Amino acid sequence: MIKIVGVRFKNAGKIYYFDPVEFEIEKNMDVVVETARGLEYGTIVVGPKEIEEKELVSPLKPIIRIATPEDTAAYLENKEKAKETFELCQQKIKEHELTMYLIDCEYTFDRNKLIFYFTAEGRIDFRELVKDLAAIFKTRIELRQIGVRDEAKSIGGLGPCGRRLCCSSWLGDFQPVSIKMAKDQSLSLNPTKISGICGRLFCCLKYEHDVYAEAIDAMPVVGALVKVEEAKGKVVEINPLLEQVKIEFNDKTIKICHREEVKVLQEPKKSGNSLRAEGLDEATIRELKKLED
Repeated sequence: MIKIVGVRFKNAGKIYYFDPVEFEIEKNMDVVVETARGLEYGTIVVGPKEIEEKELVSPLKPIIRIATPEDTAAYLENKEKAKETFELCQQKIKEHELTMYLIDCEYTFDRNKLIFYFTAEGRIDFRELVKDLAAIFKTRIELRQIGVRDEAKSIGGLGPCGRRLCCSSWLGDFQPVSIKMAKDQSLSLNPTKISGICGRLFCCLKYEHDVYAEAIDAMPVVGALVKVEEAKGKVVEINPLLEQVKIEFNDKTIKICHREEVKVLQEPKKSGNSLRAEGLDEATIRELKKLED
């Protein structure tokens, strides 16, 4: 077992593990640590605990020190300076007529590097821009292209639920989200109904997916030929959470039964394209596929 603490460098950012060494560290303390980018200022979000060594994905680096008032002042100064830097970089982007959208910028704690985050439709030749920025700020410059999910995380906003975006308020890592998750939850496959402000599938589709998947595994599938007592019919709809099956019997009557009352006689043939089986047109299918990217 190895003793660790979890440090976060940004609000709702990824949590990184560090060795607390001999420091008396508690949750919500600010610390200075050594990272691949150099010295960084972060906050303890996971108090000291022991984990298995196999849970570590990289060598554990030590906490350098508990942040001093001087460290905090330097950190806040860097954030203020980054605001001015952001505006200047936007001006330079316009001067170079680059088709890129600047999202954020930040100094590393020791100011050895200045990082700019941007979005763009394709590849951008920003070599001349980097030269200009390096001459102005006299430090190493890094321009990093990010995706639309990271853009939403950085800018923030409100979701259709009326709450702050999960990605910008608490979600540390993005999880893969698929159209199948929306189908399993019987949601409308209308792209505008299941996508967030980033233009990708709702992250929250992932939250309940395991519960739905487990429930669906115990249910007959739509289209299956089934038998209830002596009557035969076809499954037309399922409610996995209530464990209910809607069946159209051979005499055209429809009845809702509990899954334990239903005996499956024959599974339906699998369709080559499940989205086409939903009766969706090609344009809608293309739009749905884009949401998964």
